[in-house]
Amino acid sequence: MNTLIPDDKRKLAFSYIGFRFFWLTTLSVSFAVQIMAVSIGWQIYDLTGEPFLLGLVGLCLFFPSLLLILVTGLVADRYSRRMVMGICLSVELLCALGFLAFVNAEPHEVWPIFGILIVLGTARAFWGPAAQSLAPNIVPSEALANAITVNASAWQFSSIVGPAVGGLLYGVSPVVAFGTAAVLLCAAVVFVCLIPKPAQRESNQATSLETMLAGFRYIFSNRVVLGAISLDMFAVLMGGAVALMPIYAKDILNAGPEELGMLRAGPGIGAIVMALYLTRFPIRDHAGKALFIFVGLFGAFTVLFGVSTTVWLSVPALALVGAADMVSVTIRETIMQLWTPEEVRGRVNAVNSVFIGASNELGEFRAGAVASLIGPVPAVVLGGFGAVAVAAIWSRVFPELRDQRTLDKRMV
Repeated sequence: MNTLIPDDKRKLAFSYIGFRFFWLTTLSVSFAVQIMAVSIGWQIYDLTGEPFLLGLVGLCLFFPSLLLILVTGLVADRYSRRMVMGICLSVELLCALGFLAFVNAEPHEVWPIFGILIVLGTARAFWGPAAQSLAPNIVPSEALANAITVNASAWQFSSIVGPAVGGLLYGVSPVVAFGTAAVLLCAAVVFVCLIPKPAQRESNQATSLETMLAGFRYIFSNRVVLGAISLDMFAVLMGGAVALMPIYAKDILNAGPEELGMLRAGPGIGAIVMALYLTRFPIRDHAGKALFIFVGLFGAFTVLFGVSTTVWLSVPALALVGAADMVSVTIRETIMQLWTPEEVRGRVNAVNSVFIGASNELGEFRAGAVASLIGPVPAVVLGGFGAVAVAAIWSRVFPELRDQRTLDKRMV
C-alpha cells in the first residue's frame, strides 16, 4: 500500500484513494445526520412543547446499540466492513424517507417518528463499529492519527454547516430538509461502494459467548484504553447540552430554527479550527495530560453556554466546547485504533460505540429529563460542573492514562 507513495506523503491520509472516498462518505452522512437532527428536534418540540420528548429522541437512538452490542462488533470483524457500511446507509436512507412521510404530523401522531428513530438507531449501531474499524484497513499506521483527525474534521465541518443549513431548509419546508438528507445519504452509498476493497483480516473464530465478549475482555484488561473510553463517556454524559438547544433557541434566546442552526453549528466551528491546528501541530508528547485538561475545559465552557442569554455569547461558548472536545476525540480515537489488535477491532469499537452512544444519546436523555425537573439552565450548568469533576476524578483513578506521553503503543 505504501510503495507508490513518497516517504514525505505516507503520513497524510489523503494520499490514499480509499481514504478519500471514506472521507467523502463521512462528510455526506454527517451532513444528512445534522440536517435530520435539527429538523427532528425542532419538529418534536414544536409539536409537543415537551423537553422530556427531546431527551427520548436520544434514548431511541442509543438503546439499539446497547441491546446489540455483542452482535454489531462481531459483524464488523466477521464480514466486510465496507459492505456493512453500505447496508447501514441504505437503511438510513429509508429512515429519511420515513421522516418525510410525517412532516405534517399532528401532536398525537408523533409516536411513529420515535419508531423510525429506533430503526435509525439500529442502523447506526452496526455502522459505528464497521466505520471506526475501517480506517486502519485503508491507511498505514503512520498515517492513522492524521486520518482520524481529518475524518473527524469532515464530521465537524458538517457540524458547522449542516445545522445552519438544516435550520434554513426546515424554515423553507420540512419536506426540503428531509429530502436533502435523503439525497446526501444516496451520495454516501455511492462513495462507500467506490472505496477499494480494504485489506481486512476477518475473524474466523467460531461464534460463541467468548468471542462475542472479546471486545469487553480486551478493554477491561488495558487500563489506558478503558480510561480513555470511560472518561469521554462520563464527561459528555454529564456535560452534553445538544438536546436542550431547541429550548434555548425558542424559550431563552427568543429565536427560531435559523438561530437553532447557529447554535448547533457552534461546536463544529470550534472543532474544525482545532482540527486544522492539530493537522499542522499534532500532539506528540504529554498526550494523557492534554486529554484531561481539555476534558475539563469542555465542562467549563459548557457552564459558560448554560448561563448565556444571548446568541452572540452562546455560539462562541459552544465553539470553545467543540474545540476542547476535538482534542479529546483525537487522542481517544488514536489510542483506540493503534492499541487494539486487528482481529478484535470491530468488537472493541462496538463497545466504544456504546460508550459514545451513552455519552451522546443517553446524555441527551439525561439533559431532557433533568431539564423537565429543574429547568434547562440549571441542567446545563450542573452538567458542565459534572464534566469538570469527572476529569479530576479520572486523572486520579487512571494514572496510567494521565502519564501517557505518546499515542502509539509501539513507542511506549
